[in-house]
Amino acid sequence: MARGNASAIRGTRIGSGPMGEQDHGHHAERIEITYWDAYGNSVVRSYSADVPDDEIPEIVDHPKSGLPAGRDKDNPPAPNKLEPYKTHLAYVKERRSDEEGAELLEDALQKLREKRGQ
Repeated sequence: MARGNASAIRGTRIGSGPMGEQDHGHHAERIEITYWDAYGNSVVRSYSADVPDDEIPEIVDHPKSGLPAGRDKDNPPAPNKLEPYKTHLAYVKERRSDEEGAELLEDALQKLREKRGQ
């Protein structure tokens, strides 16, 4: 059994017709704005010429680097500060000693007893 619309002719889009670009609104006047990320990569976005300047964003996400990109090439946004990957051993070295753990537990229990006593 055939799936989809049985009346569609192979190789045609459903709902396509004699409409051209002018019928879809692509003929509207557009402006292009270039954004730069912190590494100097650029991306161009186009907006309708009717859009007021205050509705055009100053910062957009850059699709290639994943960093934000701003309209000012001389002062782009700073790159994100990424924490370096830590191995399990690094986390183990950061663990507190048993004495510090006991002090923390006693302090937490003391605060809980004070709260319940009120």
